[in-house]
Amino acid sequence: MVCFSLYSASRATTRAYTSLLEPWSLSYPQYLALVALWLEGEQSVNAMGEALELDSGTLSPLLKRLEEKGLIERHRSARDQRVVMISPTVRAQELRAELAHIPAAIARGMGLPDIESALRLVDALHRLTAGMDDVRDGAQVSARQKEGSR
Repeated sequence: MVCFSLYSASRATTRAYTSLLEPWSLSYPQYLALVALWLEGEQSVNAMGEALELDSGTLSPLLKRLEEKGLIERHRSARDQRVVMISPTVRAQELRAELAHIPAAIARGMGLPDIESALRLVDALHRLTAGMDDVRDGAQVSARQKEGSR
């Protein structure tokens, strides 16, 4: 079944990241948060939550641990005091170089010989995610319609 293969591949990938990140005492979700900061720079907690598809109940403790490790700083936005911003620290920027080997190790594990292959896989995964979002949204509409007809 496709669903089992996707589940198995996802778990295997997470285990590989966990092993690769262990020497730095980073979890895979913490690594993803750092990658988001490395790619996008300072951002709001809400923006990071959306990018990582994490709710505040999951993201807040993750950010607290990164802050305790000295990898991020949180502060209020100068433009809107209600918005909490996240910035990578100097140590987080140094860590980027230390962890630079990880994407290539993961690509090798996935059997991706070059950047073009990786980009094709990423594109296929984005299409798969969008398609599943469409299925979910359609199921939610059907459920509301069914409830409304009662």
